[in-house]
Amino acid sequence: MIGGVPWDGFEDGRVTVGEAEYAVAVGGQGPPLLLLHGFPQTHACWSGVAPALARRHTVVAPDLRGYGASRAPAGGPRGEGYTKREMAGELVELMARLDHERFAVVGHDRGARVAYRMGLDHPDRVDRVAVLNIVPTLDQYARMGGGPSLGYWPWFLLAQPAPFPERLVGADPAALLDHAFDTWTSRPGAIDAQRRAGYLAAATPDTIAAMCGDYRASFHLDRVHDAADRAAGRRIAAPLLVVTGADEAQLADAPDVWAAWADDLTTARVPGGHFVPEEAPDELVAVLMPFLGRL
Repeated sequence: MIGGVPWDGFEDGRVTVGEAEYAVAVGGQGPPLLLLHGFPQTHACWSGVAPALARRHTVVAPDLRGYGASRAPAGGPRGEGYTKREMAGELVELMARLDHERFAVVGHDRGARVAYRMGLDHPDRVDRVAVLNIVPTLDQYARMGGGPSLGYWPWFLLAQPAPFPERLVGADPAALLDHAFDTWTSRPGAIDAQRRAGYLAAATPDTIAAMCGDYRASFHLDRVHDAADRAAGRRIAAPLLVVTGADEAQLADAPDVWAAWADDLTTARVPGGHFVPEEAPDELVAVLMPFLGRL
């Protein structure tokens, strides 16, 4: 594990794709599987999941573009460079450079947005897609005027023009992390002090800029891409698994939402709130294994 105690059987490396240099952990054997973390985390969120999946799969777990130990330029004023289309394309190339032409992908939060974009844009490269605790970006914006909208503050705060949100977050990144980990989980202590310290160490000015670029891209560009797909009738052809935390009340309708986007849909619920890979790692593995092994 980059920047921490390595997972048994995994090796850390770096892969350059265009202007981005990705930090990546690779381990296991079997069909290739790409794991993509979310905000405000790193690939360390998969610590309770990746070693178990590596018993049957070659697991590739990068830090997203600009997050954690990955390095990339700050995005443009509308998040150019951090659209999920661009990030998906870079990660498809990263997998090719690791000799994985076809693979499965599992994403949580922001990583899940990259994962479903892969399913839409690269159907010839993706065998199956699993997304954790999201609905598509276009649908997400449509629902944010309701009661749960206070919990969606990153979508609008981090999308503000630079350098306003970068300065706010950079003034006290620990406060942002603690607020997210205390209010988005079922239990405030679900992500412990050691893990939080690792995420805080990764919250450098460059990483904060990447996070803001990620959200700017969703506001200005990602939902436009989704809207074009919807208008054209494009759907995810690969089998799609949608996993939600039992306490993510605002995602109770996720199966219905995703039914409009996928031809082959499976849904599951696991205990916990937003941070499923850390709140319910064993239950998540139990759901992923049969889906990933399905012929």
